[in-house]
Amino acid sequence: MSLLSGGFSTSGTPVRVYFLLTAGLIMFAFAPILVRVAGDTDPFVFAAIRTMSAALILLPVWMITGLSKSREYDRKDNLVALLAGSMLGLHFIFWILAVQNTTIASASVLVTIHPIILILIEAGVLKRTFPGMVWSGVMIAFFGSAFLGYSDFRSETAFEHALLGDFYAFIAAILFALYFLISQQLRQKSDWINYIMRVYGATGLTCLIVALWLGKSFPHNPVVWLAAIGLAIGPQIIGHGSMNYSVKYISPVVLSMLVLTEPVFATILAWVLFTEVPPILTFPAMLIIMAGITMAWTAKKGIAK
Repeated sequence: MSLLSGGFSTSGTPVRVYFLLTAGLIMFAFAPILVRVAGDTDPFVFAAIRTMSAALILLPVWMITGLSKSREYDRKDNLVALLAGSMLGLHFIFWILAVQNTTIASASVLVTIHPIILILIEAGVLKRTFPGMVWSGVMIAFFGSAFLGYSDFRSETAFEHALLGDFYAFIAAILFALYFLISQQLRQKSDWINYIMRVYGATGLTCLIVALWLGKSFPHNPVVWLAAIGLAIGPQIIGHGSMNYSVKYISPVVLSMLVLTEPVFATILAWVLFTEVPPILTFPAMLIIMAGITMAWTAKKGIAK
């Protein structure tokens, strides 16, 4: 056993797993870039196009390979998938709102604090106990988040409502943590395509219903549609899909740590493509948050012992 495996044997890990995982991490970094490419597009409509596109792209794959196994899910499972997909849809809406209102650096790093929120939910709601190292990591991560918010509040940037954008990113992290808690048992019950088709279908319907309920109209700008479909294929299907596929071979703890590379690469891309230079205090704040998440999550899983 090794640290890479976190209790998993990696001797038989297919090369394709590493290839898919690398592609997935790259796709995650491009997610905020594609949102920025779409400009000031209505976030509810943009989320609806993205999530419905992902569901429709996967639909023929599911009909060919997964439809015959759909009986593995009962009515309760389908309701759980609907709830999980709803949480994921709302997560995407708030994440897009975050990227539109604050720097890519801030939005990317704050949305990755969901492991910390998972620990708080498990401790407060599920009454699980954790060692002091976990709570030290939690406090460090939240100190870094507060420091990042202070940086955005005090700095003169192109974003008039940067602190509001930070708040949206924090809400997006909470929603993703809830999605994870609701869906983690469901994922074990069936193969990937049956699981993801149900959840993504519910995600798309949630975003579409919210957009229509708010009376939003869909744009004619092809750039918006291409950016949204790019998000569906890249970060959503390849990104999340590679994580779901790789978890069979690589520890979920290690995977959650690898996701922390997304804010770094996204910040670099934003710097190169949009000359978007975040406030100087953003960088130490990012390091503090990532250090806190790493400490808490590895201690929680026993790797840091």
